[in-house]
Amino acid sequence: EEPAAEDLASVRSGQTEVRLHQRAKVMLDQLLAAVDGAGTIIPVSGYRPQTEQQAIWDDTLAEHGSAFTETYVARPGCSEHETGLAVDIVATDNQRLDDTQEQTPETIWLHENCWRFGFILRYPAGKEDVTGIDYESWHYRYVGIEAARYLTEQQLTLDEFWAS
Repeated sequence: EEPAAEDLASVRSGQTEVRLHQRAKVMLDQLLAAVDGAGTIIPVSGYRPQTEQQAIWDDTLAEHGSAFTETYVARPGCSEHETGLAVDIVATDNQRLDDTQEQTPETIWLHENCWRFGFILRYPAGKEDVTGIDYESWHYRYVGIEAARYLTEQQLTLDEFWAS
């Protein structure tokens, strides 16, 4: 379910406006303050309406075909970005959403510490069969500090938690 416009807030970012649900925005601001004194990370994608997700789906389908699209792009109406609780975060000096992102010191720090701010790495490596989405080292989901701590300690994905 898409959030109401008044529930969304802008996060400081680079070239584009990134909006998140207010709860997630407050915690992302704290995360950015903790790691980002030198401007080393940047949120590049937050909330997006279903119409934008549809356009991403259609463009990817036209360019790469259905097998690629179904592996790497959430179906319109099913993207976590539509909730306002998901955010893609990258290293400022490597803004590619690809496998090189996981090797940056910033992403390594985020993977180890994001839970302290209520975020989880939503699509971890080795859990593709559970999440149905290929590993995305840049995609974080706000779940709250208590839930993020539990999921991290138990090494569970959100899907595994919901199924239990």
